[in-house]
Amino acid sequence: MSFKWKEDYCLNIDEIDAQHKRLLEIGDEVYDIAILDDGYDHYDEIMTVIDKLLEYTEYHFSYEEKMLKELNYKELHDQEEEHYYYIYKIKSIASREDIDDNQRKTILELLDFLSQWITNHIMVSDRKYADYLKQK
Repeated sequence: MSFKWKEDYCLNIDEIDAQHKRLLEIGDEVYDIAILDDGYDHYDEIMTVIDKLLEYTEYHFSYEEKMLKELNYKELHDQEEEHYYYIYKIKSIASREDIDDNQRKTILELLDFLSQWITNHIMVSDRKYADYLKQK
């Protein structure tokens, strides 16, 4: 799976769409590492992309939550709980002591996590608030 922008991901909220595109770019970096089969150590690359993902995800979620709070979005709490889970998951992957010994397993788990995130969060949860905003 590669992480290319599809029109299905578009929420028609310019800043959120731009941020989602950036998250997909980071996802593509994860994918690029995952498909490497060169026998080299990629620990530093894995840790760099995890750090980048965590930092940008925290920024994106903060922006999104602030926007939804200002709009009095009734399902903000649910959105915040999902955000907490995604941040927790990234941090739990990043804090493992066996990443260096299990690089392939780590990057594949991160890849699977990102795939599910796109399907479940952007395509379902974020779509809900986009539909809500259209009605306002």
